[in-house]
Amino acid sequence: MLVAYDRFIGSPVMSLQTGSELARTIRALIDPRDLTVLAYELEGPMLTEHPSFLRVLDVREFSNIGIIVDSSDEFVGLDDVIKLKEVYNFHFDLIGLKVVDKRGRKLGKVTGYTVDSDSFVLQQLRVQRPLLQSFNETELLINRSQIVELSDQQVVVEDGSHVMPDREPVRNYTNPFRQSSAQPEAITPPHE
Repeated sequence: MLVAYDRFIGSPVMSLQTGSELARTIRALIDPRDLTVLAYELEGPMLTEHPSFLRVLDVREFSNIGIIVDSSDEFVGLDDVIKLKEVYNFHFDLIGLKVVDKRGRKLGKVTGYTVDSDSFVLQQLRVQRPLLQSFNETELLINRSQIVELSDQQVVVEDGSHVMPDREPVRNYTNPFRQSSAQPEAITPPHE
């Protein structure tokens, strides 16, 4: 199931053993090399290490009450997992990155993304259009297959003509009460 990234941010992390809240997520740790969420950084009074993380491999389920894990034993510190520390040190943040097409034309800035809740792989980027282009379409959805290159400064995507605007298609309806030419009113004589 595709889930907007902000549903995971600020989400309670619930213990399956105790049924209580253990912590809350504060940000996603995204590996820019393959656009996957590796872990979520946590905050809360019960944490013993700072920063503490919940690896997505340890998530039992994502539900309407939050992220469900077995217990607080699933939380790891920065030095516990080598790949986690490596990605953390990238200081990569997808939100706010400039998005351009292969020709260098600016398409907008990343304002969000959707994640597959089973694999935690980013599937789509939500891009807010620049002011002048926002009159026609306010946002674009860019599929991960359209991404050509990713850096700390920008996301390069296929030619902008292949990007799907995130808006309803314009439909032209004909008003059935409006006639193309004016018709005189029909006057019917009163019945005597």
